[in-house]
Amino acid sequence: MTLEMKLELVPVPVTDIDRAKAFYVDKAAFAADHDMTVGEGVRIVQLTPPGSGCSVLLWSGLPGMDMVPGSQRGFHLVVKDIRAAREELAGRGVEMGEIDDMGGVLYSAFSDPDGNTWTLQQIPG
Repeated sequence: MTLEMKLELVPVPVTDIDRAKAFYVDKAAFAADHDMTVGEGVRIVQLTPPGSGCSVLLWSGLPGMDMVPGSQRGFHLVVKDIRAAREELAGRGVEMGEIDDMGGVLYSAFSDPDGNTWTLQQIPG
């Protein structure tokens, strides 16, 4: 049997789950997959970027998951057309950086309300 591993859920530390969820769903166009309270004081919110097989987790009350809100850096969202993706996000109210050409690979950055950073990336071909 060949070992197979899929990265399907990445934690994103935030200070206010409702504010972060609103940003990701209303502005960044992520799908709200789950929002549930599990047990006493545990909340789990799972959101997925459009077209992605990997989701993000917003949480409160999970033991062993202490992370500084805003400390995640450089998540990459790979897009086919960075100009169209950047325009759509900007039109939804996301403060987008300019498009940077790094030797043919294009990037445009943004942050969530806590300062976690994201980068749109377009790879040629």
